[in-house]
Amino acid sequence: MAAVQRRVGFLIYYPVVVILCMLLSGCSFQGNGDGTREGISSIIGVSQANMREEWRVALIDELRQETENSDDIQIITADATGDADKQIQDIENLIGYGIDLLIISPCDEKVLAGKIKEVYDSGIPVIVMDRAVEGFDYTLYIGPDNEMIGQQAGTYIASLLGEKGGNVVELSGSQSSKQGSERLLGFRKVLAEFDNIEITRLHLGAETKDAAYDMITAARNVVEHADVVFAYSDIMALGVCDAVRDQGLDDRVVIVDCDGFKGADEGIDLVRKGRLKATVSCPIGGKEAIDYALSILGNESGVPKQVILRSNIITADNVEESLEKMNSPVVDDGSRIKVGYSQVGSESNWRLANTKSIEEAAKRFNIDLHMEIADQSQERQYEAIRTFINEKVDVIVVSPVVETGWDEVLREAKRAGIPVIMSDRNVSVENRDENLTTTYLGADFMEEGRRAMRWIRDNVQNDSKQSIMEIMGNEGASPTEERSRGFREILSENPSYYIEYSDHGDFTYEGGREVIRRYLEENEWDIDIIFSHNDDMALGAIEELKAHGIKPDEDVTIVSVDATKEAFRAMVRGELSCAVECNPIIGDQLMKAVRDLKSGKQMPFRIITDEKIYDRDVAEEYINKRMY
Repeated sequence: MAAVQRRVGFLIYYPVVVILCMLLSGCSFQGNGDGTREGISSIIGVSQANMREEWRVALIDELRQETENSDDIQIITADATGDADKQIQDIENLIGYGIDLLIISPCDEKVLAGKIKEVYDSGIPVIVMDRAVEGFDYTLYIGPDNEMIGQQAGTYIASLLGEKGGNVVELSGSQSSKQGSERLLGFRKVLAEFDNIEITRLHLGAETKDAAYDMITAARNVVEHADVVFAYSDIMALGVCDAVRDQGLDDRVVIVDCDGFKGADEGIDLVRKGRLKATVSCPIGGKEAIDYALSILGNESGVPKQVILRSNIITADNVEESLEKMNSPVVDDGSRIKVGYSQVGSESNWRLANTKSIEEAAKRFNIDLHMEIADQSQERQYEAIRTFINEKVDVIVVSPVVETGWDEVLREAKRAGIPVIMSDRNVSVENRDENLTTTYLGADFMEEGRRAMRWIRDNVQNDSKQSIMEIMGNEGASPTEERSRGFREILSENPSYYIEYSDHGDFTYEGGREVIRRYLEENEWDIDIIFSHNDDMALGAIEELKAHGIKPDEDVTIVSVDATKEAFRAMVRGELSCAVECNPIIGDQLMKAVRDLKSGKQMPFRIITDEKIYDRDVAEEYINKRMY
């Protein structure tokens, strides 16, 4: 795999003094109007939202650490100071310096979405960090799941309080902090389920150490009766720790926070000193950003579309182990890796393309692949996993038939010391903190559902309400559940549309036909729009509609998910209106993840593949480019 040798110089960009800063920094970057650069192979521009936020300062520090020993890459950073208009101008200035790749943390993801798309469409790769923009008009998104981080904190505190319950003081900082709002949302969702836990909420107005210290001091009468104080960032937690110590309450109240940064007086350090009971780590992403930037600049295969970073509960019991993992070297010696793969079945053209992609990528990445086809049977998948355990494979990969029922067999794999990757479909386990799987790689099914409904919203309009038939996949399968949730999320914002009828077609051609048959046996046709969870069901539905004299795309608008070549043919024929891509060609991303895992990299929580949306207006242009 290609490696890029690089040495990076850093500077902070300010419009008036940037040239002076460059001269004073001692950087080796030299450029001129024709774009030539002596000794520099690539320039990475970093557009930060607001360097007054602790997370963003930590990101710059991590970027510096990851690139300080490199030879021929220049990094230029710009601080938007929280101003979206300034950030747009910053991007223009960075482009003017001839950047080869842009890393951006948008201060307003809605305002910046258009500019990010413009840069991406111009051919400059864009890595978006922290705040995701709508759609997939960027090269890669890297960020945490802040709602899940809050949920992890809430779950830990609930287990800490036990059956007795107790009193929790919750601190919130700036109302404009999206990160904080998402963490509090997850935290509150969890604790709302416990009648024996009472929450007192204190709003600071600012996410600072001093604001937290002053609030805890002023609210001593509340804090001294609390069992736990929760702060959603390290900087607030430090103020809490100091205030609790100064009031002599450190033996009475425990403190839990989020961030888990590694510096002095940050979350991990406070846990080691016994000042914090626990911190929920929030990986910054700088390490991953540089790693993927080099892969992109080196034209390596296997770069995904989104990387959702993994967060973990860090306590005194595991802090040293956690630090060791964070600091452990990453080495891929190129040796052959043995992988056991339990494939759900061969139920559709999509699945056949998916299997072929994985088999071909295994050869390119020096993977010894043992694949078992389950034919939609969870029992057969159990048998396959246990076979892989007995064979002592290095990694197990599973594409599960349904979400639930995996806890015991995954525990068996964990006891055997074999990591498990979920591919294409995810699972739901009873206790997420057991870490029974290492990562999920595949599509964002909720986003696919959202995209389908957004297309309907933007393209199917009428003065009267529009009725929708939803043809769902297998009951209990993650694509079914999540596509439906995403679709309904956007539907709820658009009262001109409503779901008249839902039924399961099990992701098969005949299943799609059967849904239409069942509906017509009991109803006159009164459906305006069909949303099918995959192409095979949509194609079956089309044939059954035609058999009853109902004209697809004329009497009814049909939107499906997958975007197979057969779907494109249906769009060219004027029978299918739109296909949301669910990309089965994930072999390179999966095999890269396997090699990353075995090389010692910290694996993200989710790795999302690249996908687009196509309708009948562009179908003829793209049909011959489809690989499946």
